[in-house]
Amino acid sequence: MMPASMNDSAPHVTLSRRLTVASLLGLIVLGLAWELWLAPIRPGGSWLALKVLPLCLPLAGLLKNRMYTYRWLSLLVWLYVLEGLVRATSEPAPGAWLAVLEVLLSIALFIGCTLHIRLRLRAAREAGQTETAPS
Repeated sequence: MMPASMNDSAPHVTLSRRLTVASLLGLIVLGLAWELWLAPIRPGGSWLALKVLPLCLPLAGLLKNRMYTYRWLSLLVWLYVLEGLVRATSEPAPGAWLAVLEVLLSIALFIGCTLHIRLRLRAAREAGQTETAPS
């Protein structure tokens, strides 16, 4: 397990963490706004807004800086990339643009997760520590 003070001292690790949290929050806000107000499937909103619930689960783990959360979130995010690609090619204009934004935010989230994992493990190696169990 890595002390939190070491993570805070590496600015590139902190930057990757901020990118990850910002993209996750962006995906949550986009998903809710898209399905409830901007371009819902049905007038007045749709149940598809519930798709953001799985995105709310990793938020606590990211804020607590748990490595395991970054790892499984980097896999979960591909479901949102897939949904965005399908809807970008099958919906009319307002929904298609929102879907492209979803794809971009999802890719930013994946990049943030993978960068954070790599940079944090590299910082741990340089500090002479090894991470044996996911935290």
